[in-house]
Amino acid sequence: MPEVMVVGAGIVGAACAYRLAEAGLKVLVLEKEATFAQGSTGRSAGGVRVQFSEPSNILLSYHSILEYRGMEEARYRPIGYLFLVPEDLREVQEEALRTQEALGVPVKRLSLEEAQALVPFRKEGLAFATHGPLDGVLDPHGVTGFYLREARRLGAEVRFGEALLTARREGGMWRVETPKGRYEAPYLLLCTGAWTGEVGRRLGVDLPVHPARRMVYATAPLGHAPTYPLTVDLATGFYFRPEGERLLLGRSNPAEPPGLREGVDWAWLGPTLEAGLARFPFLEGLALDRRASWFGYYEMTPDANPLLGPVEEGLWVAAGFSGHGVQQAAMVGRLMAEEIAYGRARSLDLSPFRPQRFQEGRFLRERGIV
Repeated sequence: MPEVMVVGAGIVGAACAYRLAEAGLKVLVLEKEATFAQGSTGRSAGGVRVQFSEPSNILLSYHSILEYRGMEEARYRPIGYLFLVPEDLREVQEEALRTQEALGVPVKRLSLEEAQALVPFRKEGLAFATHGPLDGVLDPHGVTGFYLREARRLGAEVRFGEALLTARREGGMWRVETPKGRYEAPYLLLCTGAWTGEVGRRLGVDLPVHPARRMVYATAPLGHAPTYPLTVDLATGFYFRPEGERLLLGRSNPAEPPGLREGVDWAWLGPTLEAGLARFPFLEGLALDRRASWFGYYEMTPDANPLLGPVEEGLWVAAGFSGHGVQQAAMVGRLMAEEIAYGRARSLDLSPFRPQRFQEGRFLRERGIV
């Protein structure tokens, strides 16, 4: 009989399963899809960065990137993140820089001229730029597959095509029913990404996580491999990054209501390109490849930060990363295993991310949301 049932085989669930098994616990992973990384993980743009404003987010990402850096399957490439900072965010970003510097993570302030040596752009309205040389991109599928393989090697069982239908607490156990069977364990850990709010409702628990669709538009091959960093114009939220001979482009649409909407929103391509061309004129004339473009889901919470920790007796959650799950999964797996196996997280203070913070009127003020 398992001691922990992990629901969800995305990158967060896989990391948790691996570290729980490593801690000596018997683990069962239940995944509704036919294979792993089919939700937000598989549709991620794959960026990882330390450039956040809150210490906890900085450290979650920093320690995760250090782990990915030594993982062959991650295919980690430190292409860097370049943030272009508008005048109205000068003080916010200067404070974030001070926090990053105090924590010892590698981020540099650049003049606009120094930044233009990395990427051509219009300077109007900008104050300065920041660059994180440890930031970059990786392969979320590769990381997830590695964690699941290692979890299995340590005795974990992974079952696909097993959506959680119902779950209830009875006699000190969580009893879970799926289309294929019934299982029980003392601990139930939800790593269900954008579907966490719905899963919570099946359990009769309010978990304030909702899906928000995000687009990743891809250019046609350029005929060469561009070497730009992942570049974000903080004035508009427009970003781009190289992928082989293509550029990937995106921008969040704050006006789109939450929900599991399917398909690429081609109507949002115009506003996305408008914001991009205003700052990066060199993008003009690039052809878009509709077949190479895709959509995915952010798993949003009221303060755009994750829920990490116990919800009620034996029920735990690691979800709601609001676009940062791939970046932080490695460290989250370690911390959740520490919490469940040893009673508390030893490597990092998780109190800012407790699920109860909203009922207590506490919101984490992360200013580095893109």
